[in-house]
Amino acid sequence: MENRDERERRLLQEAARRLVPGGVLTESRSLAGGVSAVTTYMEVSSPGGAASRYVMRRHGEADRKRDPHIARHEFKLLKLLHSRGVRVAEPVMADESGELFPEPYIVAAFVEGETAFEPADPVHAARLLAEQLAAIHRIDCSRTEVPHLSDIYDRAADNLRARPEQLDDSLGEDLIRAKLEPVWPKLSRNAGAILHGDFWPGNVLWKDGRIAAVIDWEDAAWGDPLSDVGNARLELLWAYGAEAKDAFTERYRERMPELAYDALPYWDLYAALRPASQLSHWGLPPDTEARMRQRHAEFVRQAMGKARS
Repeated sequence: MENRDERERRLLQEAARRLVPGGVLTESRSLAGGVSAVTTYMEVSSPGGAASRYVMRRHGEADRKRDPHIARHEFKLLKLLHSRGVRVAEPVMADESGELFPEPYIVAAFVEGETAFEPADPVHAARLLAEQLAAIHRIDCSRTEVPHLSDIYDRAADNLRARPEQLDDSLGEDLIRAKLEPVWPKLSRNAGAILHGDFWPGNVLWKDGRIAAVIDWEDAAWGDPLSDVGNARLELLWAYGAEAKDAFTERYRERMPELAYDALPYWDLYAALRPASQLSHWGLPPDTEARMRQRHAEFVRQAMGKARS
């Protein structure tokens, strides 16, 4: 009887044959960083000896529960993005049949690159990230082309309605909700666009000082671009600092001058809700967590000051 590792290898070999007729799996390894999916690097040799490299993502239970067809939908989205010139891995195959793996999976071409949490010039990196995010939001796409994407406004409204019994006062959750809940039904909105849904330094690969690919699109949505901006602003404040966060915002506004930005403080506050009751469980070193809490408090304070009553 084959053990777990042997079974994994056999199934990956079968996937390799589906990717490259007659192909042989020459290397495979798990890739770090996947939280909501199992991510595997695959190298496949063709009968003629040519080597091809891929990344397989097997979606986790939470993603499958939210969208039973997430592999198919992510494949379709990546194909659209790649065709429009967005720096994403080229999708190759999606399978939700259950014939190989019980969970749905998607395979894309491997992109060389690394995440950059400590770039040599954080401000410059933040500006490049802003340009990339603006390019995503500028994609000429109608809602009917991506009907599977959830509406970010509705997603946020659902999250606001799901008020936990115990609020995280250490991150000001009570104050944030008190500001957001009354205004959310009538919050002004920009025209809808494709959203990444989790745009932060951990989901961007760099090579030779340039962005190589934006990865992990399972949280993609449709709606106001400011939702992505607010999330990115908090993440950049945490990762790169206040100057980089401000440089990101300035460059994004230069690239997207047609947007109305009056609702940005509210999207900032919505982004600030995400770590509530979670931050202490992220396994961070004490000094890192303390720094993130301090920056979070300042982020919330500034957003509160700018949000209209």
